[in-house]
Amino acid sequence: LFNLFVFTLLIIYLFPIFYMVTTSFVESQQLRDRNAPLYPSRQQSIEYDGKERKIYTVPFEDGDRQLALVKPGRTSTEFIDPENLAAGLITWEGNWRQLIGVYEYHATWENFNILFRSLRISELLRNTLLIALITEIGVLCSSIVVAYGFARFPLPGGDALFYLMIATILIPEKVTLIPTYFMFVRVLGWDGSWLPIVLPFFFGNAIYIFLLRQNFKSIPKDLDEAAMLDGAGPIRTLFSVVLPQSWPVVITVSLLHFFYMWNETRQAALYLSTRRDLIPISFGISNFQSLAPIQNQLQASALIIMIVPVLILIFSQRHFMRNLIITGSEG
Repeated sequence: LFNLFVFTLLIIYLFPIFYMVTTSFVESQQLRDRNAPLYPSRQQSIEYDGKERKIYTVPFEDGDRQLALVKPGRTSTEFIDPENLAAGLITWEGNWRQLIGVYEYHATWENFNILFRSLRISELLRNTLLIALITEIGVLCSSIVVAYGFARFPLPGGDALFYLMIATILIPEKVTLIPTYFMFVRVLGWDGSWLPIVLPFFFGNAIYIFLLRQNFKSIPKDLDEAAMLDGAGPIRTLFSVVLPQSWPVVITVSLLHFFYMWNETRQAALYLSTRRDLIPISFGISNFQSLAPIQNQLQASALIIMIVPVLILIFSQRHFMRNLIITGSEG
């Protein structure tokens, strides 16, 4: 019974993903057909009398038959047998709108073609990867140095400074939104560039510093002392002793930052709204969804492209979660 319950929850959880994937491969007319199946398909049809005739399942006294609609009517409808055209028209008494069509599997890539042409996906991906790479370098270098200082050097009031830094996580972004926007745009004139998005990450990130500091504190200081006896200074010890044992948490921080930058839209909306050639993929797709709210198949195709971080997390989740637990267990 428990396994059945878990399986049911899994189906409920995965159904939106299944619907998104299947919808991205369907034609728009299938979404307007309430009788169409969930999987990508199209209604079967034949060529008759110079026109395309759709095939329906028609009930008769001797059983159901699959016939092509020739002349629709409210009370009387004429069909043709696709397998026996020479038999002529077949009259069926009833409203043809009550009939269910005959469907066949048909997936199309046209939605992705339209999306790539209208959104310039390659340009958006390039911008996203460049922004993520530049900020990744900045936030890792600054966060590692600060975390190393908190973990290894007995600074006066170091614990108070560390807790004060952690407290900055609780400050809502809306509080700092107006001052930072005024400084970057009105004072420095950085509107329409990546500088307001990239530069702040070169001053570290409180969450990343916390994770790195917790991991650095778990490394025995005896290793540092042994390195110092060999003539290594603090910087050499960091690169030769501490970091080689901290690659898992460094990778975890890198993944966290990549996920954040991949989904970032607020800063792009503030600083890049006038430069469409510099916007990242998340902001570009967000704009596309607002411009095409009723084209579900195109929106689903756009969301498929945004699934890249999910795939990365799936393939690295064991490594990812293990290091989050380890770094959080050290005081």
